[in-house]
Amino acid sequence: MYYGNIKKYDIADGPGVRVSLFVSGCRHHCKGCFNSETWDFNFGQPYTQETEQEILEALKPPYITGFTLLGGEPFEPENQVVLVKLLRKIREFYPKLNIWCYSGYLYDVDMIEGGRAYTDVTKEMLSYIDTLVDGPFIEAEKDLRLKFRGSRNQRIINLHE
Repeated sequence: MYYGNIKKYDIADGPGVRVSLFVSGCRHHCKGCFNSETWDFNFGQPYTQETEQEILEALKPPYITGFTLLGGEPFEPENQVVLVKLLRKIREFYPKLNIWCYSGYLYDVDMIEGGRAYTDVTKEMLSYIDTLVDGPFIEAEKDLRLKFRGSRNQRIINLHE
């Protein structure tokens, strides 16, 4: 897996100060995407053990309230295999941090058994995520007044109430 960026002080992609990982690879190709360079699965840098350590270190400060996965597309099957391991470690080392994930796939359509994004690790990956923002970005529904979403069709789903 490749990634485009790690933001160590992100305040735009979830509540509080967060660490965010922008993964590479996305098949949605939404018109007007703010991050279209990450559509390419080989964009950016290879994700390595050192990358994982960098993220885990960045989560240490007490002012960090959470971790966000976005991209690209975290739920592309190729990315899930790597990301489920990262999420597992974050939960192990930082059980109180909240985890957000942005996906163009739909939770109740694509991430269920038989869905386009469903793999043998999807359920485990979802079990670590507190809040999922799902749905593709739709340029005609773009609304700059929305908090933590790009377009009105996207949902903010609390997975652990």
